[in-house]
Amino acid sequence: MKAVRIHEFGSPEVLELEDIAIPQPAADEVLIKVYASAVNPVDQKIVAGEAQEKFPTKFPLTIGWDVSGVIEQAGNQVRNFSIGDEVYGRPFPTINGAFAEYLVIKADQIALKPKSIDHVNAAAVPLAGLTAWQGLFKFGKLEKGQRVLIHAASGGVGSFAVQFAKWKGAYVIGTGSGENLSFIKQLGADEAINYKEESFEEKVSDIDLVFDLIGKDTQQRSLQVIKPGGRLITTIMPQFKDEAKKKQIQLAGFTAQSYPEDLEQIADLIDQGIVNPVVSSVLSLEGARKAEMLSAEGNTRGKIVIKVV
Repeated sequence: MKAVRIHEFGSPEVLELEDIAIPQPAADEVLIKVYASAVNPVDQKIVAGEAQEKFPTKFPLTIGWDVSGVIEQAGNQVRNFSIGDEVYGRPFPTINGAFAEYLVIKADQIALKPKSIDHVNAAAVPLAGLTAWQGLFKFGKLEKGQRVLIHAASGGVGSFAVQFAKWKGAYVIGTGSGENLSFIKQLGADEAINYKEESFEEKVSDIDLVFDLIGKDTQQRSLQVIKPGGRLITTIMPQFKDEAKKKQIQLAGFTAQSYPEDLEQIADLIDQGIVNPVVSSVLSLEGARKAEMLSAEGNTRGKIVIKVV
């Protein structure tokens, strides 16, 4: 099979398309024929060697955090899936990445993919969707009627977060660049703020939850707009815990986990037409290096997808 792998750390230039053996599933795993995967900002950190503490890497490494495809084989302990099932999920890419024609993954890390969309769109969901879902609800405890500020609202995670928060009944404020403000409003945001021209801390206040996908200065400034007892949940390192404690704000970071029950809930919202994945461009396995370079530019709406079949 073909797979996109790295043998050393570096820029996206180190990505190589290679022929390797098809992996075989263990008793609790399935072999998926990969139809599509997707690019995520964390790819560049792993490829550059900047995520070793969190995601220890052994070479050669096949990258790719998202998968949508069809089960071809199942281990003898797998009971909840059958050969031919269309599934999606978030593999752990420092073990088995999805920029490949086949992928082995534990059966308890996948779910049936949404029926109403194809594999290209389904591949845009797992990591970004799980991150948005768990950030808002499992860690952020967002409830109906609360005010939420979502940074980088037009990106892969942000575009799901806006839709999930609106479905929950929250008042949603998103930050983005000027060219993305109308898009953020189309996703369902009540307000959209141009972070390049406006200071969000001068525009909003009395926020129950900030969902921070940027970190650093944005994270610190966000503490100014949160009400006492509110929450700041980040996918980046939480850097200002002492300051947050003084303001009676909960500051916590997290990494999304591949829980099937969350994937099932997200798939249900997609099939109901309440939530839609956003795909900005589609490239092949051969175009994986170009796809990572596009992602590194940081201006992507939604997700860049790698179409394998």
